[in-house]
Amino acid sequence: MPLLVTDYSWTQTDSTVHINVPLKGAKAAKVDILCTDEYLKVHFPPYLFEAFLSEPVDDDRSTAKIGNGVALIGLLKRTSKVWEQLMITTSDKEKKKMIRERALLKHQEKLAAESKAKAETQHTEKKYALKTMMQLEKDERERIQKMKDTERERTTAELEAWQLKQKEKAEEESQLKLQTQRGNQEKVKAVTQKHENGSSGGRTVKLYGRGSSEAKNKEKHGALPATRVPGNIQVTFTPRVFPTALRESRVPEEEEWLKKQAEARRAVNADVEELKDLKEEERNPDWLKEKGDKCFMTGNYLAAVNAYNLAIRLNRKIPALYSNRAACHLKLRNLHKAIEDSSQALELLSPPVSANAAARARAHVRRGSALCQLQLHAEGLQDYQAALKIDPLNETLQADTQRIRDIIQGTAADPETQ
Repeated sequence: MPLLVTDYSWTQTDSTVHINVPLKGAKAAKVDILCTDEYLKVHFPPYLFEAFLSEPVDDDRSTAKIGNGVALIGLLKRTSKVWEQLMITTSDKEKKKMIRERALLKHQEKLAAESKAKAETQHTEKKYALKTMMQLEKDERERIQKMKDTERERTTAELEAWQLKQKEKAEEESQLKLQTQRGNQEKVKAVTQKHENGSSGGRTVKLYGRGSSEAKNKEKHGALPATRVPGNIQVTFTPRVFPTALRESRVPEEEEWLKKQAEARRAVNADVEELKDLKEEERNPDWLKEKGDKCFMTGNYLAAVNAYNLAIRLNRKIPALYSNRAACHLKLRNLHKAIEDSSQALELLSPPVSANAAARARAHVRRGSALCQLQLHAEGLQDYQAALKIDPLNETLQADTQRIRDIIQGTAADPETQ
C-alpha cells in the first residue's frame, strides 16, 4: 500500500496552476509522473501523489520539472478562470477509479500514437535516405559513364586524326615515289635519245662498230691499276698500367678472371629439351637473365627462379645467375637453396679481383642472411665480415654486422636478418 503525499502546495493564476510535490529524498530517475486533462499522478515508491482535478487542463502543454528534492508541475488551464479548489471533493471510490482508468487508457493511447508517429517518422527518414543514396549512386554512375563517353570520343578523335595523318603521309610518299619514277624514266629516255643521236651516222658505223667496241674494251683494261703488293701490318697494344706496385699487382689473377669470363660466354649448351619451342633469340642466357631480373623487380619470384634455372641449364659458368637465384630463394624462404646458390656463385667468382668485388660482396651477404635466418649467427657473421672486408665503407653492412655481433653476445633481440 503506497503512502499518500499530503504536504504538497499549489498556487494558481488565471491560466496556470503550479503544484509543488516534495520527493522525500527520492532520486529523479525513480520519479514517475502521469498527467491527463483531469488526472495527475506523481509516484516515487513508496510514496504516491494523486490529484483528481476539479477543472480540465491542457496536458499537451503542461510541464514538469524535478530538482532540489521537489517536483514542480505547471498545468495550463483549458479556461482562464480562478479555481475554487484543486481537486474534486467527492469520496466516491468508484468514480475515482473510473477517472484513474480513463486517464491510464488515454495515456496509453497517447504513448501508442507517439510511438506510431515516431515509427512513421523513422520510416520516412529511412525511405528518404535510401532514395537520396540511390539518387547519389545514379548521379555517380551517370558521371562515370559521361567520363567514359568523353574519353571514348577523345580517343576516337585522336585515332581518326592519326589515321588521316597516316593516309596523308602515305599519299605524299606515293606521290614522291611516282615523281621519282617519272624522273628516272625521263632520264632513261634522255640517255636513250642521246645514244640514238650519237649513232645516227648510218649503217657504215654499225658494220664495224663491233671492232671499235673491242678496241675501247682493250683501252679500258689497259688503264686498270696494278695489283697491290701483299704484306703484314704489325699491331701493338698499350700495356696495362696498374696504380699499385708491380709486387702487389694482381695481373695474373685479372687475366685468369677475364679468361674464365670469355670461356663462360662460349660454354652455351643449346641442346636443352625445353628450348626447342623457344625462338632463336630466346635461347640466350643473357636474355633469360634479363627476364628473371624483370620478374624479380615485379615481385614474381617463382617466375624469376624458372628463368634463372633455364639459363643455368644453358650455361653453368655464369656466377650472376646463381647469385640472383639465391636472392629469389631468400624472398621465398628457401634458405638452404639460397646458401647453395650463394656458395656456387662464390666458387665461380674466383680468383678475387676488383672486377668481381661487388658480386662477391652480394653473394657473401645473401649467404650470411640465409645462415642468420637459420639461427647460425656465427657462420653468418663470417660472411658479413668477408663482405665488409670487400666494401669497408658500406654503412649498411657495418650496421648489420654489428647487429649480428650483438645477437651473438646476447645484447640484442633476434631480428630477421635481411
